[in-house]
Amino acid sequence: MTPPPPPASAGSSVAAEAPPVPGAVASGTGRRAHPATGGALVLAGMLLVAVNLRAAVTSLGALLDEVRDGLGLTGTMAGIATTLPTIAFAGLGALTPWLVRRVAPARVLVVGMAALVVGQVLRAVTDSALVFLLTSALALAGIAVANILLPMLVKQHFPHRTGLVTGAYTMTLTAGTTVAAASAVPIAHAFGSWRAGLGVWAGLAALAVLPWVPLALRARSVPRRTTATAVSRIRPARTRLGWAMAVYFGAQSLSGYAIMGWLAQLFRDAGFQPEQAGLLLAGVTALGVPIALLMPTVAGRLRTLHPLVFGLTAASTVSYVGLAVAPHDAALLWVGLLALGQGAFPLILTAIGLRARTADGTVALSAFAQSTGYLIAALGPLLVGVLYERTGGWTAPIGLLLVALAVQTGAGMVIARPRHIEDEA
Repeated sequence: MTPPPPPASAGSSVAAEAPPVPGAVASGTGRRAHPATGGALVLAGMLLVAVNLRAAVTSLGALLDEVRDGLGLTGTMAGIATTLPTIAFAGLGALTPWLVRRVAPARVLVVGMAALVVGQVLRAVTDSALVFLLTSALALAGIAVANILLPMLVKQHFPHRTGLVTGAYTMTLTAGTTVAAASAVPIAHAFGSWRAGLGVWAGLAALAVLPWVPLALRARSVPRRTTATAVSRIRPARTRLGWAMAVYFGAQSLSGYAIMGWLAQLFRDAGFQPEQAGLLLAGVTALGVPIALLMPTVAGRLRTLHPLVFGLTAASTVSYVGLAVAPHDAALLWVGLLALGQGAFPLILTAIGLRARTADGTVALSAFAQSTGYLIAALGPLLVGVLYERTGGWTAPIGLLLVALAVQTGAGMVIARPRHIEDEA
């Protein structure tokens, strides 16, 4: 899953500018520049950043009951804590193009990852519910910046290997999500406190800063554009492609967050023990690891993305219907199909790079699609929860996911066709 100041938000028509970056396609010329130097260090840095992009979120989800008891969080505060990721990713992600117009991307990333480290440490040691929420927001701000920058860095440093590198970092992101969700509780039990289960991930985030420090020190300040060398502004909010990207990102994220938040409960209601339900949910994320690697690689080799869009829709449709009518009898099949359907996430990340010629276009499209998309995604767990509470069953919530899937597929038809944001903006 944006401007000269003020930064664009969802629905804004303000321009989304990005800085001139080395290694990007020369704007307006159609010529592809040589990849930036330090490729191995950049790739290692990207993978280390990616493994941190959801650990702070999923570790809290796994330990939410313990955190509520330990800090005395009210139900409202717990709801805010679980909604913070999508709000932060939407709002703060929109600021990233503004930042990288003024500061080299490597330096922005160092600051973002430092915020993630500090936020995770402070929230693990505080005894205040309010401070816990504020420091969680600080950590999520760092993630929001990295979310936007990674597609841009792929385009900047690996312009001829967009699919492969996107697949590598998406696979790493998925693996980090799975490991954090599965190990947060055992770590907390081993150390006798939920604080360890949350705080340990700060060390991993600190490790991710290291490769970027020399790159940030070598980076030159971003020069101000003059009228003679100005690059035309890129306005995704004024384009059909930009909105299709945002809707696709939002619809797949809505479903993804709803699945992460409620699938275990669905399996419990179907008769599985809590441990079994948790393993089935973990199966969805675990199977997503190889899918996250393969999907961008395949997408990068296709002229049109229609086969992938239709295939993912078919897998999700069958899994949703199966969960509605026979959740217990074929649970493993539905888990496998759900994991395949969630391949829409690595697909849209790849499409952001494929549908832009330049690093300028990539960061503008990434910021708009993700900031707008995460606003849509924030509704997913909430609406599913409301429908589940009101109806006492899963038919209505699954119906909502099918509607979101139909919207996602419609947007997918637009992004599937070969085109570039620079031609529409």
